[in-house]
Amino acid sequence: MTEIIPYIFYDDVPAALDWLGRVFGFTEEMRHAKPGGMHAQMTLDGQRIMMGQSSKDWRMQSARETGSATQGIFVYLADVDAHYDRARQAGAEIVHPPRDEPYGRTYTVRDLDSHPWFFTTPPR
Repeated sequence: MTEIIPYIFYDDVPAALDWLGRVFGFTEEMRHAKPGGMHAQMTLDGQRIMMGQSSKDWRMQSARETGSATQGIFVYLADVDAHYDRARQAGAEIVHPPRDEPYGRTYTVRDLDSHPWFFTTPPR
């Protein structure tokens, strides 16, 4: 089975695990220390993300470190408005509040390291 999993770089992986769980509702699957940092996995509704420690030596840095994002994470979910309310109430940086687009109802938010996330409920 093919599975494509985003691998996101954070300055502080334990802080990212806490933030993504509290703000977006992800559940931690695992974490383990490795030379130079930490590797971790989380899920949301059965979908997985992975994360690792930022590393200038490997030229893998968070959006905050570089000053710009080179990728974003796009997530389809059942109720974008409820998800938006959770993120907003948790103090997340909202880029665009929910709005209707041809591809569904969507909002944009940045995480603790400035990675953009696009949460969308597809049209029915």
